[in-house]
Amino acid sequence: MPKAFPEEFRRDVVAVAHKGEAPITQIAKDFGISQSCLTRWLKLADIEDGNRPGATQQESAELRELKKRNRQLEQENEILRRAAAYFARDINPK
Repeated sequence: MPKAFPEEFRRDVVAVAHKGEAPITQIAKDFGISQSCLTRWLKLADIEDGNRPGATQQESAELRELKKRNRQLEQENEILRRAAAYFARDINPK
């Protein structure tokens, strides 16, 4: 897995790229990252700034948490359903 760059470094590189004073390939080379990496960072920055449609980091984190909570509630509901069926069987034996 590629190394993770600090958020501050990413912001600085994106700011330089947004100035448009040099081609993206040159900026990526100067900062020691790949062009595809820089392109991705620019895309994510545009989403965060609202200039491009997509889910922001905060929205993505919230969605992950909601999905996790939903799975947990579904599991709890299944346990309760099974318990209710078990107790209903004990009350009305055939």
